[in-house]
Amino acid sequence: MSQWTPVVVAVLGAVAALYVALVVALFVLGRGQDARAIAGFVPDCIVLFSRVIRDPCVPRGRRILLACLVAYLASPIDLIPDFVPVIGQLDDALIAAFVLRRVLRGCESQIPVHWPGPQQSLAVLMRLSGAEASSSN
Repeated sequence: MSQWTPVVVAVLGAVAALYVALVVALFVLGRGQDARAIAGFVPDCIVLFSRVIRDPCVPRGRRILLACLVAYLASPIDLIPDFVPVIGQLDDALIAAFVLRRVLRGCESQIPVHWPGPQQSLAVLMRLSGAEASSSN
């Protein structure tokens, strides 16, 4: 076990706690719909990416690029190790943003078909990617 394992676990726990606190705060403030959208955003993205990877209508190159991103993010080997503060996580975020932008811009018409979450979350994802949702589910 690495000396960094307790630190990584603590940081992941803090991020998860902050995420839960944000969702709870939105519920307490009477913004239940926003809280549900935020709570479901990451799981919705996972479902979206798994569906896009399996969709034969999406160009093979885009599916392979997305599968490579998932493998890279799951791999313990990074361009800059995660134990390097800030920069270690920043390289993952930049690579993920680049790949997602490329994949989403390449198959805008397929994304709404596969999106399992609320339309406002899809609109945010498409806006961040620079693509426009061409239909709704």
